[in-house]
Amino acid sequence: MEKIGMYDPSFEHDACGLGFVVDISGTKSRNIIDMGLEMIRNLEHRGAVGAEENTGDGAGISIQIPDEFMRKACLAENITLPEAGRYAVGMLFLPQNNVLRKACENIIEKIIDDEDQLMLGWRDVPIDSSVPGKGSKLMMPYIRQCFLQANDNITSQDEFERKLFLIRRIIDKRIREELKCDRSKYYVPSFSSRVIIYKGMLLADQLTGFYSDLLDPDMKSAFAMIHLRFSTNTFPTWDLAHPFRMIAHNGEINTLRGNKNWMSAREA
Repeated sequence: MEKIGMYDPSFEHDACGLGFVVDISGTKSRNIIDMGLEMIRNLEHRGAVGAEENTGDGAGISIQIPDEFMRKACLAENITLPEAGRYAVGMLFLPQNNVLRKACENIIEKIIDDEDQLMLGWRDVPIDSSVPGKGSKLMMPYIRQCFLQANDNITSQDEFERKLFLIRRIIDKRIREELKCDRSKYYVPSFSSRVIIYKGMLLADQLTGFYSDLLDPDMKSAFAMIHLRFSTNTFPTWDLAHPFRMIAHNGEINTLRGNKNWMSAREA
């Protein structure tokens, strides 16, 4: 392209797709999630696709824990939840190997018990493994949710969140040291009493096809943060899909001029 008026193609840039929608009154609704999912589909041009047209660099959504939905889902697993804010949901990427996965789960349950919180149970997250492309499917983790309850000594949700952070970090350390599981085999997208993250090495329009939870009418939130990844300085993986536990960012902003300058600087 040529310079036209004030337009200069050297300033053209690419980055990930990122969006946030919120009900400023704090009212949870299905509509907010629908708006978030529509937004990520409309940002399809901001995400990258691999050599296979159905393998994406990553897509995900962060929402408040949908209490109505979680109670319904847990009822099917014979899990009884306490009041909202007194329970947490861990969204977990676990090894596909049955023996290794069970070893991870044993450590998770042991640490929760050691930290004097109550383990409530497990739920297999319903997924459609035919949705991701071949490259994505080769690296796909086993996806489960764990549920735990705050003990009576936890007096506030903030205190509970601090305890959950500590529990997750201890679990991470134990699993990495004892089972030698790197991030490709074990990763925790979210571990909170407030938010939950559904993400993966997916395209924008694959997110709801892969996670049927996201289509349930009882899925409600007052905010939705979405991200569609354009991988630049790292290869796409399931764990590196956004949003992360607290943030989503657009990473590098690559300009044509910047890339030319880097090549000139390294030419020698």
